[in-house]
Amino acid sequence: MPLFKSPFAKEPSFNHGQTPKTAVLFCNLGTPDSPSAPDVRRFLAEFLSDPRVVEIPRLLWLMILHGIILRTRPKKSGEKYASIWTPEGSPLKLWTEKQAKLLQGWLGQRGHHVMVRYAMRYGSTSIASQLDALKAEGATRVLILSAYPQYSATTTASVFDSVYAWARRTRNIPELRFVNRYHDDPRYIAALEVSVRRYWKAHGQADQLVMSFHGVPERTLHLGDPYHCECMKTARLLADQLGLVKQQYRVTFQSRLGRAKWLEPYTEPTLKAMAKAGTKRVDVICPGFTSDCLETLEEIAMEGKEAFLKAGGKELNYIPCLNDDAVWITALCEISLQHLSGWPTLEAPDAAALAASRVAALSLGAKQ
Repeated sequence: MPLFKSPFAKEPSFNHGQTPKTAVLFCNLGTPDSPSAPDVRRFLAEFLSDPRVVEIPRLLWLMILHGIILRTRPKKSGEKYASIWTPEGSPLKLWTEKQAKLLQGWLGQRGHHVMVRYAMRYGSTSIASQLDALKAEGATRVLILSAYPQYSATTTASVFDSVYAWARRTRNIPELRFVNRYHDDPRYIAALEVSVRRYWKAHGQADQLVMSFHGVPERTLHLGDPYHCECMKTARLLADQLGLVKQQYRVTFQSRLGRAKWLEPYTEPTLKAMAKAGTKRVDVICPGFTSDCLETLEEIAMEGKEAFLKAGGKELNYIPCLNDDAVWITALCEISLQHLSGWPTLEAPDAAALAASRVAALSLGAKQ
């Protein structure tokens, strides 16, 4: 029996001479395992315990979280999740898993030997478990690719925290790279543009296009978080590509939590005000979400629509997230390749080809 327990996880078996492997870990927020109150409670407990997500004095917040929120919110949130749940499970999980598989296939078709896995910051299929699995499969280089186009400490940095926490208990840490943002990447913007134009071609163009992003507390902006600015830039670039003037689109923020002031204008009050002002039809897109989820399918396509219609509007259409759209998957792959640059991902030539190349080089040198 050892005298002490090592603080580091046991390393997987290593064979000298084994080929180094490169991997991409595509990270999204996460989802409960089911819409049941117990599963939602476990998910919310992990999510809302993250100090990146809620930045108020720790002891006070934990008292509120465990004394009030986790006693009352899981049942109500579970009902919301149940309204969008599919026979195969959570939409966010299904789309994220599919995106990872398509990314793997796209890279493979172009000769890149890269393992691609998906992970969730909260809930099942954790970042740590997926990094452990990649190491066990021989990954020596890992690109951490966030599903969040706009950087925020509440989302992107929290993913990085989880990676760093895993690294702290790992003896042999792979090379790591991180994709912080792609909010203004022309390929991402083009994928959004194509999705909107395709929708308009099939359904016609609304009086107004609302671009709704997930909200964060306003104080984070004043503390230096770039999220608000990056959302505004995404919206401006998309509007420019669509040929919209300022009077034809709005930028709003959804999903408030608590009583603190969050980024404004808020989505639902804006939709109500537009309806009361005489706007008949609104199209809503959520550019900050790359996979449809609770916040898009329930909060916008259901609750937002109901609020708009009750306030006098005639029609609200939700334009789906990028999901498995071919233009988006291509953009995601090209963004990945940009950040994989310098890592050997192309298939290595076989021994015979290497020998022939060496002989040719020596022969050429002798002639010179």
